[in-house]
Amino acid sequence: MKNNLKMLSIFLVINYAAFAQKDEIKEAQANFEKGKTEEACAILKKIEYLVINAPDEIKSDFFFTKGNVYKDLATKNIDAAANFAIASGAYQDVLLYENDSRNYKYAFKANLALKEMKSKLVDGAYNDFKAAKYKESADKSYEVYQFDKKDTLNLLNAASASLAAKDYASAIKYYERLKKINYSGKGIMFYATNKKTKAEESFISRSARESNIAAGLYEKPRDVRPPSKKEEILNSLAFSYMETKDYTNAEKYYDEGLQLNQNCIDCYINLAYVKIQLKKVLVDQMAALGNSPNEMKEYDKLDAQKDEIVRSAIPYLKKALTIEPKNEDAYKSLLGIYRSLDMTSEYNALKSSQ
Repeated sequence: MKNNLKMLSIFLVINYAAFAQKDEIKEAQANFEKGKTEEACAILKKIEYLVINAPDEIKSDFFFTKGNVYKDLATKNIDAAANFAIASGAYQDVLLYENDSRNYKYAFKANLALKEMKSKLVDGAYNDFKAAKYKESADKSYEVYQFDKKDTLNLLNAASASLAAKDYASAIKYYERLKKINYSGKGIMFYATNKKTKAEESFISRSARESNIAAGLYEKPRDVRPPSKKEEILNSLAFSYMETKDYTNAEKYYDEGLQLNQNCIDCYINLAYVKIQLKKVLVDQMAALGNSPNEMKEYDKLDAQKDEIVRSAIPYLKKALTIEPKNEDAYKSLLGIYRSLDMTSEYNALKSSQ
């Protein structure tokens, strides 16, 4: 009897908790509908830890409301990328719980909201980039990629915006990911001219374009195959490593870039720069040595290595000047190296050639 009473009391507590959560979710929904988004958010935060043990129906109510609340905050540009991510997670939880229970109360609306959020994030990232808000643009593009990893263009956009923001740690993370998935950006872009505006517009697929042409709205179809992005990815990755003083990885990726394009003038000039920076590392090591016999031997060894490293930059700069004879950066850098190595005849010959 006592055990039966205990079970009854537990059952009543669980039911009471479920009713309480329902009431608080309704209160959050009411606040949201009145435009009191932050008040709704506070209520949801208060009861979230209880929802894990709630019935699936209450979980659906909770996560759909949570998705709406955080989507609204993001739409108002309040910590947009982070709040879109929370909203996306909440809507996906709705789909998860409703698939498990086979009770599809919010699934259709949740899917629509997810598509709308992706569109808003893409537009927001584009507008932020145009307004030179590169960090915000990168965050939004990366959230879209996290949401839909098949749409890898958003990962490239996140990497490019991070590079523009001089957020080299993020740029490296995103470009390394692009390299790992062997992203090339190859494909076909579908264009046609709007008969009314006379402006050329792009379409997401050939069939979408053809249906608009068949409807008499567009004309002059045109297909474009954009060039591979692999060289851009390698060079951007190398530059990001160079800016973080990781010269070993910078050298590695500039070398890879030259394997794709033997006329990459930036690769040659930046490889020479990397060599000169590696020389400075040796100079610092030499400066830290004392006057003991062993340290003096080490000094002479490093001094010889230093000159060899600088000498190894010469072929890169000469190649750059072969490709672009009037390149000022390559010209000045090569003059400086000839002077530092006492290569007088080479210095004078280069000087007189310009």
